[in-house]
Amino acid sequence: MDQYYETLMYYHLWTVVPAFFLGTALIFLTKGTKIHRQLGRLYMVLMLITAIITSFMSARVGPTLFDHLGYIHLFSFLTLYTVPGAYLDIKKGDIKAHQRKMIGLYVGGMLIAGGFTFFPGRYMYSVFFGA
Repeated sequence: MDQYYETLMYYHLWTVVPAFFLGTALIFLTKGTKIHRQLGRLYMVLMLITAIITSFMSARVGPTLFDHLGYIHLFSFLTLYTVPGAYLDIKKGDIKAHQRKMIGLYVGGMLIAGGFTFFPGRYMYSVFFGA
């Protein structure tokens, strides 16, 4: 693994791991409270940062487009689209649209994309299963 990729990977982990725990907590917190809004903003910022970071990380597993983008990058694009939209929805008072987007972001960006990181050939697989 080259130094550039490894550095990006660690930056990605430093943003996505806290975002995972924040997102999980936000699911269970009472909605609309001051703490929900504050943690929600932090969650959105962390998710945007992690999506930007992953955009610079080339795919190491599976087919690529332009010798860089892999299927997992679709989740980065999902995040870059969903976070601003969910923010605008809540500012407009469209709570249902905000909820749909945030649940979709958590399921797609955290659970599905996160699950893919445990596949053979990926870093998290080697950490947990020693490849």
